[in-house]
Amino acid sequence: MTPRIVLVVAVADNGVIGAAGGMPWRLSSDLKEFRRLTMGKPIVMGRKTFAAIGKPLDGRDNIVVTRDAAFSAPGVTVAPSIAAALAAAERFAAERGADEIAVIGGGEIYAATIGAADRLYVTEVHATPEGDTRFPPIEAAEWRETSRMEGTRGPRDSAAFDFVVYERVEENPQGGI
Repeated sequence: MTPRIVLVVAVADNGVIGAAGGMPWRLSSDLKEFRRLTMGKPIVMGRKTFAAIGKPLDGRDNIVVTRDAAFSAPGVTVAPSIAAALAAAERFAAERGADEIAVIGGGEIYAATIGAADRLYVTEVHATPEGDTRFPPIEAAEWRETSRMEGTRGPRDSAAFDFVVYERVEENPQGGI
């Protein structure tokens, strides 16, 4: 069984996902959902995302994509390309029995993998922060919303939010959708 490639992302209403190497909001509730969605799975991220997190995430195979051949960090697998990262993630998924490979950022990694993704786990953050990193547009012709749940805003959440799942639209053999 080939694991699904899924993108896990929090996106503001204006498409922003990052600002100056960090997140432009604080959403404790989203971090709990992120942990639930990624636990026990291989996770693929860029070097800047890894630097923002600051350490490997426990209970997951951490794969960092970087063009820097000298980069290394304890507890991570370094990949020189998206293709190498996804190949390593497939091996880890097979070892773990995981049915998904989770791509967790940043902007360049999302842009490079959205075309190969089967599912998007999107936290829609109802805010319009300034930012320098954006998520690629979710094209209606390519994706269909299959689930939406209003988030329960807690005291450690700086904005309202919804958890939304999108599945890739499959074309039928006659070429229509």
